[in-house]
Amino acid sequence: MSKNNHKNKIRNWTKIEKVIVLEINTVLVYVGCIIFLFIICKYFILPLKSIVKIIGNSVLGGILIFIVNAIGTLLNFHVGLNIGTALITGVLGIP
Repeated sequence: MSKNNHKNKIRNWTKIEKVIVLEINTVLVYVGCIIFLFIICKYFILPLKSIVKIIGNSVLGGILIFIVNAIGTLLNFHVGLNIGTALITGVLGIP
């Protein structure tokens, strides 16, 4: 009985080793993914800020063109308000 008991202990130990190795591998994968995400986010945050700035300027440009058109109707003056003019105003900035 002691031989079977000893074999069972060895089997249990190898199962424990496999579980520990699996957990360490899982932790290493999680740490690697987190580091990868930090690196990727570092390179994409600057373009994201630029895109948000252009979108904000485009919205403000569209509002400004709308106001100019509202006032310009009194003077028979009109500027086309579409996506193109709003984006041009967003890229070049509001004068």
